[in-house]
Amino acid sequence: MMHDSSNWLQDFKSNIYSQGGEDGIIKKALDTLPTNDKWCVEFGAWDGLHLSNTRNLIENYGYNAVAIEGNSERYNILKKNYEENKQVIGINAFVGFSESDGLDTILAGTSIPENFDFLSIDIDGNDYHAWKAMHRYAPKLVCIEFNPTIHTDIDFVQRPDPSINHGASLSALVRLGKEKNYELICVLPLNAIFIHRDFFDLFQISDNSPINLRIDTDHVTHIFAGYDGTVFLRGNSTMLWHGISLKESRCQQIPSFLRSYPGNYNLVQRMIFKLFRLFL
Repeated sequence: MMHDSSNWLQDFKSNIYSQGGEDGIIKKALDTLPTNDKWCVEFGAWDGLHLSNTRNLIENYGYNAVAIEGNSERYNILKKNYEENKQVIGINAFVGFSESDGLDTILAGTSIPENFDFLSIDIDGNDYHAWKAMHRYAPKLVCIEFNPTIHTDIDFVQRPDPSINHGASLSALVRLGKEKNYELICVLPLNAIFIHRDFFDLFQISDNSPINLRIDTDHVTHIFAGYDGTVFLRGNSTMLWHGISLKESRCQQIPSFLRSYPGNYNLVQRMIFKLFRLFL
């Protein structure tokens, strides 16, 4: 698929600690802004190093940071990794989406400015809801994880529940971003990057639709049905986080002897199909 120059940020992909080229793109996006306050926030920060989207800024560009990790074991490692760096504030907390546990409340206990430079959100499920719950703080640049198995056109959001890990689609995050005055500027295999609308024109992106900016769709799974009721799987055929293959044979909803165009059913098939539908 051909893409226009709106995707110019892709040329700056590089990984120092990140996973999908985020380090290079984040730095280029921050360099495009007129000023930087050199503050960043990351939650699900893990140990502060593993696939981090902020470690490069902290280590190589002198950024102050708030690193938030809910898992106590990971947080203890994070704290040790940054014990010599007084510019990093480590917080052991799960970021929720209520007034009591949302990011606004957590950050209120720090000295970070309200429109700090960069926010990275990666909590494997409720990312959408955690971002939606932010009202006081408005970072200039946001990197947020989406579920890469969902087609770009689908608007899907899991219900707000810490016990669920379904995630949200790219389109849902784009919709939310617009509600919060953010515009999409780059899409990587697992993360979407947004800029506050006040700075969007600086990036000279003529078409920031998700279908245009998303160039890697290798993880997308497509499911559709034939006229005869056969269910087909195309695209990615592996459950990414479990490594289990998706089998087309296991997706079939209609017995093989009824997989025919309904208008071509004989009398016996019509009778059986009526009974079959009754017990679905």
